[in-house]
Parts: sequence; structure tokens; C-alpha cells
Amino acid sequence: MRLLAVAVAALLLAAPALASEQHPTLAELEGQLMCPICEGETLAQSDSPAAQRIKAEIQERIAAGDSRSEIKQRLVSEWGKRILAAPPRHGFDLIAWLLPLVGVLGGAAILGILAWGWTRAREPEPTPQRWSQNGHPLGPDEERRLDEELARFDG
Repeated sequence: MRLLAVAVAALLLAAPALASEQHPTLAELEGQLMCPICEGETLAQSDSPAAQRIKAEIQERIAAGDSRSEIKQRLVSEWGKRILAAPPRHGFDLIAWLLPLVGVLGGAAILGILAWGWTRAREPEPTPQRWSQNGHPLGPDEERRLDEELARFDG
């Protein structure tokens, strides 16, 4: 029964992603592709002639029924990987996705280990000393006299 529920949930979640793959929109692809001549701008942010030409090409490909992957592959073959706003999630480019995650998890682990060590390191207990009211320790003669006086009051 649980397996069936998980399968239904997976299908419900996968349906929008599949629909987006098969029927992409210009707005969706504009945010996923970079302008080839504007530094650091996506197609959605750029009004350059090159960006306008690529947007028109994307509209033609959508009208022709191409999927999101097919459109991206066509643009990558024409402009290179620099046209992608995010690196692909396979091969060597996967490092760009995994390295920040590994760094954050590694940093958290190091902080956890350090915090654990800090809580375990305690200052040594001070050796008990007798102090007088003026803050100086009593000498052996003073301590003996104090003990005698206290014994007189107790007795």
C-alpha cells in the first residue's frame, strides 16, 4: 500500500517536470540561457540584437515542437556551453554542483567537532586553599592558632 502511495506521489510530482520538458515556454528558457555577448546577463535580462535573435530562434523551435533539451542542445552546439546559465548536472560539470555542498557539509562537520571538543575541555579544579578575609593564605602557625581558637568555642 505504501509503495503504491509513493508511486502515485512520484507521478504527480514528475508530471509538471515532464510537461515542462515537452512543452517549454520562452520565459522558462530565457532564464536558463545566457546572452552570448552581454556579460552576466540571461536572455531575459538582455535586449541585445544577439539575444533577440536567439529568442526568435527559441520561439521557432517551440512552435516546431522541440523539447527543452533539444532546444538547449541546439544552442549549445551553436554557441558553446557558455550559453547555459547553470552548468550541466553530469560529467565533470557535476563538480560545480557538488563542491559547494561538500564545502558546507565539511564546514558544519568541522564546527561540530570543534564544539564537541570545546565542551569536553574543562579547566582543572583548583586545589583547595584556606584564605583569610584579607585574601592571603594562612601560614602554618596562624592555621594552628585558628584551629585552637575554634576548638575553644566548640568546647
